[in-house]
Amino acid sequence: MPELPEVEVVRRGLADHASGRSIHRAIVYDRRSVRRHPGEMEAFEAELFGTRLGNVVRRGKYLWFEIPSGLPDETPRAALVAHLGMSGQFLVKSTKDRREPHLKISLALDPLDQLPNVVRFIDQRIFGGLFISPLVPTHDGAAGGLGTDLALVPDAVAHVGRDVLDPVFDGPYLASLLASKPSAIKRVLLDQSVVSGVGNIYADEALWRAKIHYLRSANALKKSQVFALAEALKDVMNAALEAGGTSFDALYVNVNGASGYFDRSLNAYGRAGEPCKRCAAEGRETLMKRDAFMGRGSYWCPKCQPKPRPRLGADR
Repeated sequence: MPELPEVEVVRRGLADHASGRSIHRAIVYDRRSVRRHPGEMEAFEAELFGTRLGNVVRRGKYLWFEIPSGLPDETPRAALVAHLGMSGQFLVKSTKDRREPHLKISLALDPLDQLPNVVRFIDQRIFGGLFISPLVPTHDGAAGGLGTDLALVPDAVAHVGRDVLDPVFDGPYLASLLASKPSAIKRVLLDQSVVSGVGNIYADEALWRAKIHYLRSANALKKSQVFALAEALKDVMNAALEAGGTSFDALYVNVNGASGYFDRSLNAYGRAGEPCKRCAAEGRETLMKRDAFMGRGSYWCPKCQPKPRPRLGADR
């Protein structure tokens, strides 16, 4: 599944190629990819005809185009929302390019003589999709997500927490989120309603950088640990963003069809039985461990990330 940096790479590509252009024609090839849209796929196609695409915004793994209202102030009232699901891809191509397998939706853009001129949504496993959602004010009065200054968010995305690349996210903000969370810190990081877009790989990488064991109680972390974790989350995401994402799944590519390479720089994830890089740099030889947690693996260093003492009701 594409994680937050992968989705941000896609957002930037769509902003470069599609923002500010109008939809000349929308074609839905599989109605399952617009199942969240209120109405039949023909209604989806008709509503998008002639629509100008505004800012491309992201919160967590949700992407959306702001749709200008056409009113004098041009304040958008709705958004074209997308979620990549397990295997969704956006490719920006020429209309003359051969159609890809698993193409679900295409958006031909004006002007047609400006290349590339079509946005294609490809989805092999069909867990993702596109739909139109009304915009509503954000709960905290801050911008809806990365890519806009407007305090508006699609109603369908309002329940999703802010992510670590959001300008609002910092040490104090994370501390406010964790103060009432007695669960294991990794469980909290993976809760999309608290912090969105942090998947298993990046949670392990950030916890390793911050020297925090994944079972530590979130609300028991010291202020210095929370601030270190906030910085580690941002650092990990930005490093992955520069590389284009982890791309363990060959289905993930950016809008130009290229994959990322951050998987070559991982310090924790997938390294069970290998020496901890930080310990090795300090002259110690500590082997990384892997535990089962929440139906997946957690990778950690016994020296850098000491395990907390067992407590009643601890998360497993």
